[in-house]
Amino acid sequence: MRLKSFLKSNFLAGLVLVGPLVATVVIVRIVLGWVGGFLDPFIRGTRLATLTADNFLLAQLLTLSVLVALIVVLGYVAQRSVGQRLFGRTGQLVNFVPVVRTIYGSIRQMTSSVVNRRSDYESVVYVEYPREGVYQLGLKTGDGPRDAAEAADEDVSSVFVPGSPNPTQGMLVLVPESQTYESDLSVRAAIRLLMTTGMAQSDGVIELDEDELDRATPGQP
Repeated sequence: MRLKSFLKSNFLAGLVLVGPLVATVVIVRIVLGWVGGFLDPFIRGTRLATLTADNFLLAQLLTLSVLVALIVVLGYVAQRSVGQRLFGRTGQLVNFVPVVRTIYGSIRQMTSSVVNRRSDYESVVYVEYPREGVYQLGLKTGDGPRDAAEAADEDVSSVFVPGSPNPTQGMLVLVPESQTYESDLSVRAAIRLLMTTGMAQSDGVIELDEDELDRATPGQP
């Protein structure tokens, strides 16, 4: 019996140690394989393998360096007036395709929120959804329609409730101001929290007890 317990406890301890390492190696190999498959057409099209004496790894590194440099150049141009006009027109062309417009717009807005400190979202709020006593993170996008405010007999906020771990998917809910609770989280921290399913809490998630909710509610003393 002792031998069985000894083997079981040590096996579990070893599994906890080895498991994450194996998973990391597998994920890294998958990512490297994907990157290699993505770079292959560029290598074949430019014949970099021949220029690097058939050293395929060196050709991949060289191609990756060129792509990174190209992205840096594009980013530099995008921040200038010429780039803003150029890429602004590209965005307008994308907006002509309904499905692509939705996907592109959502991903671009989320990416900008993670990378940049400024965001189109006004603030991060908590809303009771899908039932009372259960709170979800929401991104306040602005004021709700006037007729919704008239129906609720108070101001209404438009709140995007993103999914987790994919925050580009979610739903828009119209929430009365008295039922939205301001969060101390930044937009970047909230999206990071969603993408890591709650494991990244660098900005500190506030505790949602009743007293704090009353103080955080707009319009409450």
